[in-house]
Amino acid sequence: MESSAQILLTLGGILLLGLATDILGQRTFLPRVTLMLLFGIAIGPAMLDLIPAVVADRFELIANMALLMVGFLLGSRLTRENLRRSGKEIISISVSAVLGTALLVFLGLVLAGVPVEIAILLGCIASATAPAATVDIVMESGYKGYFADLLLAVVALDDAWGLILFSLGLALVAALAGLDGHSAPMLVALQDIGGAALLGVFIGLPAAFLTGRIRPGQPMLVEALGLVFICGGIALWLDVSFLIASMVMGAVIANLARHHEYPFHAIEDIEWPFMVIFFVLAGALLEFSSLAEIGLIGAVYIGCRIVGKVVGAGIGGRYSRSGDTISGWIGLAMLPQAGAAMGMALVAINLLPEYRQVVLSVVISTTVFFELIGPPFTRLALQRTANNIKGGEGNKN
Repeated sequence: MESSAQILLTLGGILLLGLATDILGQRTFLPRVTLMLLFGIAIGPAMLDLIPAVVADRFELIANMALLMVGFLLGSRLTRENLRRSGKEIISISVSAVLGTALLVFLGLVLAGVPVEIAILLGCIASATAPAATVDIVMESGYKGYFADLLLAVVALDDAWGLILFSLGLALVAALAGLDGHSAPMLVALQDIGGAALLGVFIGLPAAFLTGRIRPGQPMLVEALGLVFICGGIALWLDVSFLIASMVMGAVIANLARHHEYPFHAIEDIEWPFMVIFFVLAGALLEFSSLAEIGLIGAVYIGCRIVGKVVGAGIGGRYSRSGDTISGWIGLAMLPQAGAAMGMALVAINLLPEYRQVVLSVVISTTVFFELIGPPFTRLALQRTANNIKGGEGNKN
């Protein structure tokens, strides 16, 4: 069969499969993200092996397109209004969740007899979350109250803090290992995050004022997609974080484009097909068999990461006087973990190849675990907080 026919048949089948998961998600306790991952595993190489290589080879492109839209939507949550209303909560919870998770995973692994260098790396990697899964669960749930807005804003910053912490940890491990040029990871992080932020501002400033002029007050979908893809393409070309670049661009447009909000609604309207393909292929490409190989290190990592997210976010919530409802549930809502953790792991093993086997086996297997069990907890948190927190009452229980 020709490759074009394989691609079209596979994508068509995946999109119809996504429709089925949407229907099932409304009738079961599992969110559609988890269902799509499970379906992906079922049709992937581990089981039925129905995904042709020509489609699997294009997963990176599909993933980048989906994550660019996610970053753009997350950036739209970082408006002056939201930051004035809950800026202290957003920063406090995101920083506390990252630090609490990294510290607890590090201590747990050291107590389990893991070398300090590996414990540092895995502790930093554990701080990462999964913005794509979180955005999709919030959109699927239909909850648009204070907790949902706060969660999306926290997740938007969480991976940025996690990347900074990982860079610090990588530099520390390189120093402990006696590698020359151990300060390089910090320079890479500065280029990655700072360069991405500058790129987002550079594109976002003119876009905020120029979009929406062809059709007054309602910029076309073409404009929104053009901005997102150009931002992502330049970010990848410059080797900076395309997720942070698109997030900063979205924040700039949301804060400065007073004559419209349509770019974000336009992206929301077409994001779903990309997300379906992204999550099904992600499930198909997950190394599910690696779950059996995690052993004690993986079990400690999983347990400490769960406790670290819940306790860390809870401490941040109480410090910012968010109330018991937010403090108690926000950490559970942040359990999904995906691509950012894998990216960190690949960077770590490139610098320190002697830790390749243990780092990759733990990160891959636990990513599978959290990709499957994290989304149900996120949806549960949204359901439990929906009746307790109303818009504008974020500091009330």
